[in-house]
Amino acid sequence: MEVSRADLKQELIAAGIRPSVQRLAIFEYVRQSCQHPTAEVVYEALCDELGSLSLTTVYNTLKLFVDAGLISMLTIDDTFRCFDGNRKDHAHFRCNKCGCIVDLKMKNEFVTLVEGLQGYEITDAQLYLKGLCPHCCVKK
Repeated sequence: MEVSRADLKQELIAAGIRPSVQRLAIFEYVRQSCQHPTAEVVYEALCDELGSLSLTTVYNTLKLFVDAGLISMLTIDDTFRCFDGNRKDHAHFRCNKCGCIVDLKMKNEFVTLVEGLQGYEITDAQLYLKGLCPHCCVKK
């Protein structure tokens, strides 16, 4: 998901968000990551680069991006929240053993998977699958 820093800056501006150095760095990290980072992972990755960065700033910035529809917050269970910069429709699989989260391509849009949605306006849809990943299945 390589996107230039200039394009990311324009996305923030288009969403009405001032692209400060910290916001742009956080947005770039989440959008370029394939790992679905938590706020803590984002903070650890950027704290040396951005000396004045606080974990509170990361949480607030991620919430700002989620509220603006720039990224998604994955709430696969009640205790684990991570963030996804991939804005294309896709499903997620989380391994119950190792905890890895992977993106899964979908053949159809979410709304075609569920019957009875006529008249509804869908603003968000997430599909989570849980089980054992191929690596953990082998280790059984």
